[in-house]
Amino acid sequence: MGNFSELSGLKQWAALVVGAALVTVALYFTVFKSQRAANDSAQQNLQSKLRENAELEAYRPKLADIERQVASLKQQLDIERRIVPDEKEVDSFMKMLDSEALKAGIEVRRYTAEPVSSKEFYSELPFEIELDGPYYSVLNFFDRVSKLERIVDISNLLVATTKKPSEAKAKHTYQYAASESIVATCTATTFFSHDAPAPVTTLAKK
Repeated sequence: MGNFSELSGLKQWAALVVGAALVTVALYFTVFKSQRAANDSAQQNLQSKLRENAELEAYRPKLADIERQVASLKQQLDIERRIVPDEKEVDSFMKMLDSEALKAGIEVRRYTAEPVSSKEFYSELPFEIELDGPYYSVLNFFDRVSKLERIVDISNLLVATTKKPSEAKAKHTYQYAASESIVATCTATTFFSHDAPAPVTTLAKK
């Protein structure tokens, strides 16, 4: 076979065209095809992300409302925990009543814890309390307790004069001030929440 330079002009052009075609085919199957596949895959991923963004964009106007709802729910939960705490918090309960007694101008002489009564989602924590003071001050104390954030139920109220405290089932007699006119005992019940007990599963013997 002769050299390329020995070929006629037409044959040289034919050889160049054939060579270029072979190179193009080789590049297509080695480089261009793989690049095209990568481009197609990237395009599909892009289209998928664009669709996701378009779907999420529809929720953008609602985002502020959702955030406000979440904040409102958190605030409600905080309020409910103050009304019915997750734990007994006996010390804070007694301090709370002592604070209201001081504001009303009466004396709380005794707290006697009674058995806890457990319900499905909460427990009752009763205390027998004994107090004394001027009549209207005692009324003011009970009014203040009724307005506390934490729920306090007053029951079994007995009232007597300071001259006959035993009629109110007071445990002790104190040196009452001249302004004090009544002695009272009652049950002050507060509440704390808990999870419902897990159902008991009974397994039958084989």
